[in-house]
Amino acid sequence: MKPLAMRDVLLEKIWQEMSLDSLIFFVSADFGSPVLDKIRRDFPDRFINVGIAEQNLINITAGLAIEGYKVFAYAIAPFITMRCYEQIRVSLALLSEVRPMNVNLIGVGAGYSYVVSGPTHQCYEDITIMRALPNFQVLSPADHVTTSSLFEDCVTTNGLRYFRLDAQVQPVLYTLDLPSTTDGFHFHQKGEKVCFIATGFMTHTAFKVAEEINKIGFKVGIIDIFNLTNFSKEGLKKVLESYLAIVSFEEGFRGRGGLDSMLFEFIAESKLNLKTLSIGVDPGYSFELGSRNELHEKVGIGNKSAMKKILPFVQTIMNKIKE
Repeated sequence: MKPLAMRDVLLEKIWQEMSLDSLIFFVSADFGSPVLDKIRRDFPDRFINVGIAEQNLINITAGLAIEGYKVFAYAIAPFITMRCYEQIRVSLALLSEVRPMNVNLIGVGAGYSYVVSGPTHQCYEDITIMRALPNFQVLSPADHVTTSSLFEDCVTTNGLRYFRLDAQVQPVLYTLDLPSTTDGFHFHQKGEKVCFIATGFMTHTAFKVAEEINKIGFKVGIIDIFNLTNFSKEGLKKVLESYLAIVSFEEGFRGRGGLDSMLFEFIAESKLNLKTLSIGVDPGYSFELGSRNELHEKVGIGNKSAMKKILPFVQTIMNKIKE
């Protein structure tokens, strides 16, 4: 299967559905995709571009949602989350407590995917701040197949959702089985007492590191978790009960409320006895430029830097198994 851009696949699904559902409305604070031009051309009465005004984007979105529209709001990831966070909190998360709403925020450029734009356009905090809001689902797909699968709920079920999409085309992980949107995660492979749990781009890193670990004669489990708020806790608990340790992978700040913190909370609530290791961005901002791989190595989440942390951790577990 040919890999496609997550953004383009999601926008194409929206464009197709808009011809069938007159309640779908699209609000944008950005250009950059030919599909956006198609939506604007074919549905001018249900398309608004607000310009570089993300606070306005959210308030218009909230107003449309209150009137019964299914709203998709589109912008670059750090701007649709952090620039307008108060509006998201008050006009969406808070207001949805008393009024049914169907709002889908699409943030393009998760993590380091806008490598040449520097830290202003990169996004390492969005998992933390968006999962802090009640009533929001945080959706973090690793490929375009998962992105497409997550679309159906957007038009059939009320709720607030934040899509964190990679700006770059990523390899396809789901060539045979479709991911279960009900579970919110997919168990890709079984392992020997250590399981990797990753989200978004870092799922691909987890697979690469797993290949290296396999060379020393140890196979790890791999889970891609793409719904970071509404995943099946019972399902994940059942999978992890046979493991001694987990390693989390995220393209966000380590120990700052992201995937690793979510898993710590889950482990405590589930009363699982698991050792943990977090692979995440070393807290701090960098103004250096380079390829995504180069930047990842500098902040501690590249293949090589991750292996340096994971290998001794896995060896400790291997020794415990032999005891």
